Amino acid sequence: MNIREINPSDTRAFTTLLKEVDESSAYMLWEPGERNLDEALYLKIIKEMNTIDQSTIFVAELQNELIGYLLAIGGNAKRNRHSAYLVIGIKENYRGKGIGTQLLKNVEIWARNNQMTRLELTVVTKNEVALTLYKKHGFEIEGTKRNSLYISGHHYDEYYMGKLL
Repeated sequence: MNIREINPSDTRAFTTLLKEVDESSAYMLWEPGERNLDEALYLKIIKEMNTIDQSTIFVAELQNELIGYLLAIGGNAKRNRHSAYLVIGIKENYRGKGIGTQLLKNVEIWARNNQMTRLELTVVTKNEVALTLYKKHGFEIEGTKRNSLYISGHHYDEYYMGKLL
């Protein structure tokens, strides 16, 4: 498996990956079919993120197939430029195989190289697998966003988690 920063040539495979993750993940923000997966839009996003030191997209690749991603969205103001918000998605058949760990290790190296001192994310409180992963990598619960998501007729809380580098 190879973890690397995304390239514009990955656009089609990346939008396919987003679609597959949305369709198989119970706790992602976007419901299946809800996200705008226009390739031209994502090509623009990828190109922009490749020019900004505070933001990036890492992909996990296995045998020329994208199987996971990690978005790191950095602050764009002087006061929060030291921080990045993370979003992770992994194809269903590859979950629990260490891909999340590798993505988090790579983003931490990237963050330190870009003088960032904080990583943050949100996770549904019922998502024990993701919660265990984040805690294992030093993320701490900083608060609870009550009723922050409405999924399949039920409200769910999210933990706001952070890690200081």
